[in-house]
Amino acid sequence: MSLYQHARDENAERLRDAMGSDSAAVRKRASQFLGEVAGPDDQPSIDVLLRAATGDEDGQVRGAAVDALDEIGEAALEQLLAELTGTKGSEAEWVTARKFARALQADRPELRMAAAKALGRLDDASGLQHLVDALEDEDARVRLRACQACGTFADPRAVPGLTDRLDDDEPRVRRAAANALGNIGTDRALSPLLDLLDDGDESLRRIAAGALGKANNPEPVEPLARALGDESAVVRNAAVYSVIELLSNVPTQQSHAVRDQVVSELKQADDATVVEPLVEILTDGQQSRQRRNASWILGRVAEPESAIAVEALADALADDDAQTAQFAATSLKSLGGPIVEDRLLDRLGTEHPEDARAKAVFVLGQVGGQETLNRLEEFTDDESPAVRKRVFSAVSKLRAGGT
Repeated sequence: MSLYQHARDENAERLRDAMGSDSAAVRKRASQFLGEVAGPDDQPSIDVLLRAATGDEDGQVRGAAVDALDEIGEAALEQLLAELTGTKGSEAEWVTARKFARALQADRPELRMAAAKALGRLDDASGLQHLVDALEDEDARVRLRACQACGTFADPRAVPGLTDRLDDDEPRVRRAAANALGNIGTDRALSPLLDLLDDGDESLRRIAAGALGKANNPEPVEPLARALGDESAVVRNAAVYSVIELLSNVPTQQSHAVRDQVVSELKQADDATVVEPLVEILTDGQQSRQRRNASWILGRVAEPESAIAVEALADALADDDAQTAQFAATSLKSLGGPIVEDRLLDRLGTEHPEDARAKAVFVLGQVGGQETLNRLEEFTDDESPAVRKRVFSAVSKLRAGGT
């Protein structure tokens, strides 16, 4: 039976047996799976990983064991550090942090790796400068963990060191540095990520595209718009999300100019590339500002024949956020066309919320034809005063031919 199957079955005993394999690749994989399967109370698995982290002949196995102990939990990682440094769990946190910082200078890279991970877990900013120094460690595995720990602190003081690591020879270090800069999220931290949108590494492009929406200035709009043409679907998707987030973050005095620029850039992109993520944001987004922006933009970049866009906007007429619902109505009016009419006519029944029905009638009065007029006349005695008022206005407008 494969290691993967043992992991699926949560069979820690079999995974521990595999740690005695003659194959370093098997021991490394078994370590990784033990980190996923073992719990904080599984001391036999922790002991096996401790032995691997401190004594395995293969550096990659030792590194995997360190990571596995960290994944099991803080207590497991502390056992490793206690064994390697003589640290006692009862010590004050600042004392522990100081010992871990000293461990970053140890000869054994596995100890430096474990120390970097532990410092990232401690809520003690005194360890930050030591982690920044560790970004220059000769061992790529240590640099990787130092980047990850700096990302946990999310302290702007780490930005210069992390920026230097974007040119690291090891791809995993570059990705970890990019993620850390994204976690810090200041304009200074995000600026180096702009160049990564053209990097040959798809993961780096995705990380950069996903992080740049945190900016508080419009500089990333054009690069993100270019990323909408990326060959990778995950990069394109991340770019759309960031464009929407960017609109929510830029200062109010800049928002109109940024909106115009965003619409201009998005219109030049492939329709499906833009519309599908916007629809996902509108239908599944948790933040009102993002749903509002998605609702507003869809009416300006989608085609009238885009059924998924029209469907999402029609559903948004019932959104709990009044502004999102209003933007949806405005966007549907901008799109117009037979699909808009059909979807809105389907929402006139009393099973739909009163406000949504009233908005649907309003839009139909702007875009409808003869069939819409005939259907609306059926609602002139609707039980809802708000709907009746909209119906009379829409019928009058359509009879006059003022669409």
